[in-house]
Amino acid sequence: MIHVRHAESADAGLLLQLIREMGNQERMPVFTSEERLLKDGFGPEPKFHGFIAQDGMLVAGYALAFDCYSSFQGSGLFLEDLFVRGEFRGKGVGKALLSHVTSKAIDLGCFGIMLNVLDWNEPALRFFERAGASVLSERKTLCLMPESLEDTARFNFASLTT
Repeated sequence: MIHVRHAESADAGLLLQLIREMGNQERMPVFTSEERLLKDGFGPEPKFHGFIAQDGMLVAGYALAFDCYSSFQGSGLFLEDLFVRGEFRGKGVGKALLSHVTSKAIDLGCFGIMLNVLDWNEPALRFFERAGASVLSERKTLCLMPESLEDTARFNFASLTT
């Protein structure tokens, strides 16, 4: 039986382990640390909502979401991660995690949940589309990465001409 619970500070190391497993699967480097997760997720002003899925005593997966805001729609949640360990896939773990995240969004009065899926991850795309998510094809996700933050902060945009 799948049980989903809110992550607690004692779960910071477990979250890091799961994040590393997801990073390996998604071919993405992981730069966070247990200390950072502890500070960011369980301090006086938590920056994320964490959920742990278990099948009995076995950890099956996790989800991380954070508050976001749309000037057009108001408060929402951004689903950063939803990860199910391989041996638990197809057993309803992803659905249980997504159900808990959506319940949190409803409790917070959110307009909805935003998320990104890598374009090659067809199983994830199908999963979220079956759950009712719409692909916003008119949008492209952009990111100012750490190596560009300092330069961009000092950049004089007034010097740009169009």
